[in-house]
Amino acid sequence: MIIKAIKAENYTVFENTTIQFSKGINVFIGENATGKTHMLKLLYSASSSSHAGTDFSNKIVRTMLPDDFKISRLVTRKQGYHQAKVAVIATEENISQDKRLTVVFDKNTKKWDAEVTGKDGWEKTFGNDVSNFIPAKEILSHSYQLSAATSVGNVRFDDTYIDIINSAKIDISMGKNPANRAAMLSKIETMTNGKVVYDAKKDEFYLKQGNSRQEFNLVAEGVKKMGLVWLLAKNGTLESGSVLYWDEPEANINPSYISVIADLLLDLQRRGVQVFLATHNYFLAKYIDIKKTDKDSVSFYSFYKSDDENGVQCEKATDFSLLKNNSIMETYIKIYRDEIGVVLS
Repeated sequence: MIIKAIKAENYTVFENTTIQFSKGINVFIGENATGKTHMLKLLYSASSSSHAGTDFSNKIVRTMLPDDFKISRLVTRKQGYHQAKVAVIATEENISQDKRLTVVFDKNTKKWDAEVTGKDGWEKTFGNDVSNFIPAKEILSHSYQLSAATSVGNVRFDDTYIDIINSAKIDISMGKNPANRAAMLSKIETMTNGKVVYDAKKDEFYLKQGNSRQEFNLVAEGVKKMGLVWLLAKNGTLESGSVLYWDEPEANINPSYISVIADLLLDLQRRGVQVFLATHNYFLAKYIDIKKTDKDSVSFYSFYKSDDENGVQCEKATDFSLLKNNSIMETYIKIYRDEIGVVLS
């Protein structure tokens, strides 16, 4: 699956937004409350809906978690805005016609009972494709019976957390060439200093170092995050045709490893994995920018609030420095000026 574009009308902070995506890496930046995570979850819900039994509108509700599971609460909250519409366009390398998945709902829609069109073609074309969403907060150390507890309402986690735990547990690599993943796994192991194993009897994850293993909740936060990526690669969920959504990869990561993450993401897109990520980190965005080659497919997107009050807008550029609305760059420049004592008149 390759997500090509999305059009969102009156959906949360997006009043009228159309975005064309790169088939490789798509980097979202922007200030808080500009909808970066909303967009990641919306796209993830669409790609997840390629599987039989997964409804687009239901998946939106289960990733966004509005009160009482009412999708109607995701309509833009401004006077005069009553109906939301989202259309996601995707393709495969070997098909001639794009596929379109659409959801329409309004303020009177009950629960997730929205109008979804294009599901049959979407499922038929992309039914074997895999997508993963890595949340900003680490979750594997809390895996013990979390899915069961969530299903009966004892705790409340959105589907991005439940899904990533299940992806980490299930190995679908049989029949795939492990040699293609060896270099990637080795590179991640330099950061984790070990391998991650899942104990099905205990329903717990451990970091294995030599002949010993350490409880995952005792492992450093950054190591946990990279350990999860190691598991996804090992289990065969980061293969050509898959889509990876990653919210704030830099969270809890030692700055010295930021360049390694950039290398990892570029390597994934060279292997045919489409990547969507949201970041507040100047160095991650910049490393991706300077490490990419002419053969790589990378785009940067700035989400910002427009002065004319038409909701969040999105600016796209193929180079990080070409974004006009670049809050990360502006902050970096301000820090530099403060450090050298430059005062703007």
